[in-house]
Amino acid sequence: MLTLDKIFHAQLVLKGVIRETLLTRAYGIAPECNLYLKPENLQITGSFKVRGAGYKIATLSEEEKERGVIACSAGNHAQGVAYAAKKYGVKATVVMPTTTPLIKVNRTKGYGAEVVLYGNVYDEACEYALKLAKEQGLTF
Repeated sequence: MLTLDKIFHAQLVLKGVIRETLLTRAYGIAPECNLYLKPENLQITGSFKVRGAGYKIATLSEEEKERGVIACSAGNHAQGVAYAAKKYGVKATVVMPTTTPLIKVNRTKGYGAEVVLYGNVYDEACEYALKLAKEQGLTF
């Protein structure tokens, strides 16, 4: 269960991996309420997904970190996993559908992950990633 203590723990664990993004007031959108936005598009990977990937990788056992991680994604999660794994010195493999835009493939590779293109749709790529995870002892 998610608790405030776990949120504070994640904040400490991810210091130096993610950028702090401050809340900004959204004036004029809903004048009758105080609406704030959290611009996670300012993360180095362009998305909040690096937070979850980073926390998962940071909290792996040393044995799991040595074996490496694998993910399946066609974009933002892939980049978050690749970036976080590089920051923690963990080998990352990301399985992406063959239809993934080249810019997302190249950005994922640029963050240090091994990219495997498989299947035409996400479900096919995910099934293959789970198979590789089992065969190679990788954390999915």
